[in-house]
Amino acid sequence: MRVLALTRYGRVGASSRMRFEQYLPSLLGLGIDVELAPLLRNEYLERLYAKRPVAWGQVLADYFRRVLCLMSVRKFDLLWIEKELFPDFPAWFERLLHACGIHYVVDYDDAIFHNYDMSGNPLRGLLRRKIDAVMRNASLVICGNEYLAARARLAGANKVAILPTVVDLDRYSLSTKGESGELIVGWVGSASTVKYLDNVLPALRLLSAEFPVRLRVIGATFVAPGIDVECRPWSEGGEVEQIKGFDIGIMPLLDSPWERGKCGYKLIQYMACGVPVIASPVGVNETIVDEGVSGYLASSTEEWVDAFRVLGGNAERRRSMGAQGRAAVEERYCLQVAAPRLAKHFADLGKLGAGR
Repeated sequence: MRVLALTRYGRVGASSRMRFEQYLPSLLGLGIDVELAPLLRNEYLERLYAKRPVAWGQVLADYFRRVLCLMSVRKFDLLWIEKELFPDFPAWFERLLHACGIHYVVDYDDAIFHNYDMSGNPLRGLLRRKIDAVMRNASLVICGNEYLAARARLAGANKVAILPTVVDLDRYSLSTKGESGELIVGWVGSASTVKYLDNVLPALRLLSAEFPVRLRVIGATFVAPGIDVECRPWSEGGEVEQIKGFDIGIMPLLDSPWERGKCGYKLIQYMACGVPVIASPVGVNETIVDEGVSGYLASSTEEWVDAFRVLGGNAERRRSMGAQGRAAVEERYCLQVAAPRLAKHFADLGKLGAGR
């Protein structure tokens, strides 16, 4: 079976890498040959991360290249689209694919529909129902959590499946970190999400008055007066070892529509390394974290402090909860479990003769 994956980015894009590219070897082993066709070149994200102006000429060229790519879709048995074919354009091409009898799967790992229906930009506001149309014309909508799946059902999607964002167990091993003179509270993210750490600062300041605590931030720059903060660069090859150096992994969030669409990937990464977690009870976090077993859910400063105290003062509990988290990943949140499920969805759709 031949599948064309129309991703938004190449490997440098986290969603494209984790929701698409990491599946390719496993899918090939299951008889599904996937060809990647990213929309935007790596330089687009590099400019974005460096806060440099967008090269609009390159973006237009990338959009034109995708139009050309769509002219050859009948060579494939199935199309696998990341979110939408053309960001900030109407769903013309998705409707055309449907009208021509070309079946496509569309994949979501965040609430991208809120980029339109909650936008203050009047032009984007004109597209507030765009993603609903993309979902409705798809043969299958794959969602990273129930919040996204509920929107797909409301949009009238033909078929909806929930597939979490997962890790490859072959890349993740249990932490062997021993006790040290300070508690390492870790977070992995980017410049766009580091703002969520502000929510946990009051708790960390109170905790720091009781015993040595270091906030280790991977992938972003963060400054917090009164707290020992260590910022380290992120790299794909080094992220697992970085996480294994945490005593506790955290995922604070705001409780708003956009955050409810997140897939809790960093929690799954922490748990895969046997690191206990503390997270805001927002969206899928409530499903991933087994309260009191693999970690804790905390809303208020008091709840964050209590969770830090329980885990920070008991290394054996950290090890036990970390082991439970790893077990949950092995059972539900790993590539080894998810790839066969995805392959079956593709095979079922392939029987429809997509693109023939």
